[in-house]
Amino acid sequence: SLAVLQALQDGLKTAGADPSVKAVMICGENGKFSAGADIRGFSSPKRHGIALGPIVSLIESSEKPVVAAIEGVALGGGLEVALGCHYRIAHVKARMGLPEVTIGLLPGAEGTQRLPRLIGVPAALDMITTGKHIPATEALKLGLVDEIVEENTIEAAIRLANKV
Repeated sequence: SLAVLQALQDGLKTAGADPSVKAVMICGENGKFSAGADIRGFSSPKRHGIALGPIVSLIESSEKPVVAAIEGVALGGGLEVALGCHYRIAHVKARMGLPEVTIGLLPGAEGTQRLPRLIGVPAALDMITTGKHIPATEALKLGLVDEIVEENTIEAAIRLANKV
């Protein structure tokens, strides 16, 4: 939503400008990282010039480490946000994917570029073209996530952020 994009942008800019902030952790609410964009918003005009692609680029270009704490799902734009992060920790029950292709849409926030860089072309093409959701254990094997945990994902992400 526009509110989430604005909050991400504002939070990243505030954290980047604050010398007391050493790292950033991005998480979702209620046990879900992000199910991605609401497709009903695709046909409405962009307001205030906020779009997901530039927000993901802002995450990626942060001079401070950014850690994604993935719980539940990271789908579509949610996975693209995680791909922009420098590190990704996922709960063992988390699932990730780019399901928008199943309704004829391509990932629009450079997920088609970031995913192959991270996990290689063959695995990325499989995810991009099929829209399949992969479990955290497979994401770890592919290199999509850096660590999986059975405990509190947010606390694990904070520990990693403090370490790096």
